[in-house]
Amino acid sequence: MDVAPIFAPGGPLEKAVAGFRHREQQVEFAQAVLEAIESSAVLIAEAGTGTGKTFAYLVPALLAGGRVIVSTGTKTLQDQLFLRDLPRVRKALGTAVDVALLKGRSNYVCLHHLETAAAQGTFAAREDAAHLQKIKRFAATTMSGDRSDCADVPETSPAWAQATSTRENCLGSACSHYQDCFVMKARKRASEADVIVVNHHLFFADVVLRDEGATDLLPAANTVIFDEAHHLPDLARLFFGQSLSTTQLLELARDAKLVEAQFARESTEMGDAALGVEKAARDLRLALGPAMGRTTLGAIKARPAFDAALDGLAKELATLGGRLRAQEERAEEIRNCRVRADEYIARIAEWREADARPREDAYGEAAGAEVVRWVEAYPQSAVLYVTPLDVGRIFRERITSAKRAWIFTSATLSVNGDFRHFQGEMGLAEANTRSWPSPYDYANQALLYVPAGLPDPNSERYAEAVIEAAWPVVRASGGHAFLLFTSLRAMDRGFDLLAARLKAEGLEWPLLLQGSGAKNELLERFRRSPNAILVGSQSFWEGVDVKGDQLSVVVIDRLPFNPPDDPVLAACIERINRAGGNAFMDYQLPRAVISLKQGAGRLIRDETDRGALVICDPRLVDKPYGKRIWRALPPFRRTRSLADVEAFFNARSGGKPVLNAPAGTSIPRGTR
Repeated sequence: MDVAPIFAPGGPLEKAVAGFRHREQQVEFAQAVLEAIESSAVLIAEAGTGTGKTFAYLVPALLAGGRVIVSTGTKTLQDQLFLRDLPRVRKALGTAVDVALLKGRSNYVCLHHLETAAAQGTFAAREDAAHLQKIKRFAATTMSGDRSDCADVPETSPAWAQATSTRENCLGSACSHYQDCFVMKARKRASEADVIVVNHHLFFADVVLRDEGATDLLPAANTVIFDEAHHLPDLARLFFGQSLSTTQLLELARDAKLVEAQFARESTEMGDAALGVEKAARDLRLALGPAMGRTTLGAIKARPAFDAALDGLAKELATLGGRLRAQEERAEEIRNCRVRADEYIARIAEWREADARPREDAYGEAAGAEVVRWVEAYPQSAVLYVTPLDVGRIFRERITSAKRAWIFTSATLSVNGDFRHFQGEMGLAEANTRSWPSPYDYANQALLYVPAGLPDPNSERYAEAVIEAAWPVVRASGGHAFLLFTSLRAMDRGFDLLAARLKAEGLEWPLLLQGSGAKNELLERFRRSPNAILVGSQSFWEGVDVKGDQLSVVVIDRLPFNPPDDPVLAACIERINRAGGNAFMDYQLPRAVISLKQGAGRLIRDETDRGALVICDPRLVDKPYGKRIWRALPPFRRTRSLADVEAFFNARSGGKPVLNAPAGTSIPRGTR
């Protein structure tokens, strides 16, 4: 089969899709996908920005027949595929392919939990009660139950936690609303479709359920396509490991008190035991002290207090489990709570059992352990993790267990065409690999500017140096800029410094900060506001598409190396070095390159875009590995001269001033 005519000038896609352009890279990509599908092969395909990879994999997938699962990194892309891209490809091909959208259960209203929450009427705020009533009205009229369709209730509303279910508290077929369950309807719909659009979280949840012998979420498929596949290694570690959070424990205690009020009002035993679990969960967080963020088990300073709190929690859970077991014949809801209590006790027992083994490394594990145990502490909660270090071995077993085509694609999977890092992470050493460059003319459309004279990125006042170096570029472009930071602390500091700079120069340019509103809302405000500047971190590092002059500058504060004290990263580094490898060159550097390529990819999104990428990190020039990094980026014209950047923007504006917002004496800070 030849897919070229479909992509050719005057072909079906050009007739069906406004603005479609023939690109040879896209045709080659599509042909490679078709060959992989026909031979049930594994293909890793990197396609630069503008290649049109979505159509390049959808066309052969629909033409080849058989059931196809397309998995994406984000729900935004999932919706885009289902609502926009797939209908256009179906129209172009003239096929009657049946398509279904399937999300994780937390995206659907749960009729049982909605009913229970409405009956109990216990809310932290009056607004939550109003939101729950709106969700109730939505549930009575919606066909899908998809919470994204309920525009009246903010996505962040606490009411959603009471109106949706989790895998743990779902009653399954024992639920009185099972026949009307939105999740079950969505899964049934997916089981009948030819193409199912999911996201990576749901795909891995399905893999884990299969391993546990539970009901499959997804039907069998002839082809599985992972878009935004660069997310997979970290997600695989998350799903192939185990976790237990104090939030889960508090939810169990809450549910135990609820079921007692519903089904055993004459007793207080379950409620009393639930209060014991609540206190023990909070004591576990308190045992970590003021520590925040990620900590390996071996690095917990108050380890005896932590171990004692963990043992105390297990004891309280055992008490609660016993009292639930004595009453569980009364209701499925009580049995569900008992099952959860037993599961949490088992997870704690695994932690304590591992402690009994000889510990010979810095992470509280036996030397050569294939997992690392660590804790993430938040102000009011904590999560205990057990994370496997070699997810490639685990994933490879899934790949080889069934004969089907596996397609992994993203704009960022390699380092200068070398895929070994991604292949090693995912256990895909034997996969076919292909790479196609972006069709954009980066040498003429964009500059890569590395300011001279910057201090070491670890120096105390580095954020000040970044703004000092980046501001002349932002001013030359008249705003129209993203400033992307590798930490939230640096982001906040950068925002404050920019606000002061704008005020000092009397510029009333809109200054937007990540977290001051929903991501899509901030993006829309940025698109429609002249001279806007957006300060962000990981949320705007990828998956953001702003075309045209509105985004003309992307500033990145430093090379995105993961913090070396991150527990999982540190354990992976030790594992690689212990085996005789070079963890920095073979693991840390490729991860940083792939992440940097994502950030840099925000700048040029169309053939007519022009702009400057500013990377404020002297290591890009001063360190021997710097050349390997910038060579992995698109072929920007490179400079260290601010005059070159200013001339670039002057040429864009025809020598006219780019300041088109009125001067003033203050900055609107309502976006903070």
